[in-house]
Amino acid sequence: KAIVARLGYSLVYKGVVNSSVLCICCPQQQQQVGLCHLCNGTVQNGTAVSQFCSASAGLIDGRCCLLRKENIRDADYIIGLDLSNCSLSRVEDLQDAFSATTIDLSLNPIVNLDDSLFEGFIQLANLILPANLVCPGGNASWDKVKVKGETHFCEGQKDICNQTGYLSLNCPENSLCVPYGPGFFQCSCVDAFRGYKCLREGEFPIIQVFGPLAGSTVLVSILLWLTQRRKAISV
Repeated sequence: KAIVARLGYSLVYKGVVNSSVLCICCPQQQQQVGLCHLCNGTVQNGTAVSQFCSASAGLIDGRCCLLRKENIRDADYIIGLDLSNCSLSRVEDLQDAFSATTIDLSLNPIVNLDDSLFEGFIQLANLILPANLVCPGGNASWDKVKVKGETHFCEGQKDICNQTGYLSLNCPENSLCVPYGPGFFQCSCVDAFRGYKCLREGEFPIIQVFGPLAGSTVLVSILLWLTQRRKAISV
């Protein structure tokens, strides 16, 4: 139901079924272990992540600030990530921290960062980088950009959909532009439309698609049960 794109690049279409999806997932804490403990130590007092975590009533776990999800037992999500001074030469995957508001990657010998690293980080408001790196999405994607000493501050992620008038032209008919991280936007189908380029109207036909599948599954199960029962009786 969504089309994800990056400013200045061709549209990339991602098909999403507009129906209930059954997900089999690992516990959230297990997914976060690698990222929160990517390097030694913990979030230091007085740092940007530490101050943000205290103000947000978060819980420090290694290099992460975690917040408990409401009504979900033992489920935490990352709202702050401090990987500063970790001797990182490259950063390839931060998806476990997609919900983070503050991320600190300063004081690392990182040569460059791929902008796609922060695709989907719609909550990201404060990003701290080594001075040699540029803010993802460019300066136009942030309210305030400044370099102080060896640190580059990217503050206040802008709503890319409201920056220029021509952006709406990049979304197909029957869809709306939605921010999807610094430098990215997502074309989301409006109500009653779905499918490729939001061309199909009406709800996803769940019964028509999954009804025959469920029926055939039940039929096969009954046949297998009868076959096994006959074998058991003959023995």
